[in-house]
Amino acid sequence: MTAKSSVFMETYQNYLHQIAKIDMDSRSEKLGGTVEGNQMIISFFGRPYRISGQGIEGPSGKQPAIGISVVICKYLLLCPEIPSLDTEWVSYRDFKDAAPLVGSFVNNTERAIAHNFSGRLDELDAACEKLGGLNPGLDLSYQLIIKLYPLPKVPVLLLFDDDDEEFPAQCKVLFERRAEHYLDPECLAILGTLLSDFLKKAVHGGGL
Repeated sequence: MTAKSSVFMETYQNYLHQIAKIDMDSRSEKLGGTVEGNQMIISFFGRPYRISGQGIEGPSGKQPAIGISVVICKYLLLCPEIPSLDTEWVSYRDFKDAAPLVGSFVNNTERAIAHNFSGRLDELDAACEKLGGLNPGLDLSYQLIIKLYPLPKVPVLLLFDDDDEEFPAQCKVLFERRAEHYLDPECLAILGTLLSDFLKKAVHGGGL
């Protein structure tokens, strides 16, 4: 296990310890989840994940990758007492304390998606659809405009222009301003990386 994976696992175990103490019912509506017994069910990229103090169970019945687990745990733990209504679309760099991770987000999310789907606009559209993406009907000058829901209260807006004779493919991934009330900058960056990975897997029929 790498040092980074070890840190993530330690963080995950600490989060589970905290989750075991929270009142699931009081948070489920605020987070867009449902409660069954001692578990909360949260949709992650359109698929159900079950969370309790004992762990997280993905759609396959197994524990998901540690990055997914950490993001979902943080979503439960940061649940704001009064939900924010600020749905303005902003870039990752606009979030407080995000500066140290902006370069990583751009490389692992926006540039990665642009590189993976350059010249493959239709495939990107199809991959987004597999992840539950919808056309939000926004009047923006991009070839592809898709709204996806990694988490019920943390949607993202994917904007994409394919390459042409003058410019390479370009991708922008935006969040609602209120996203910072549900996830910290590190988890938002992880979410961006997961989005890029899931889109790539969706093209090849891979599971999430």
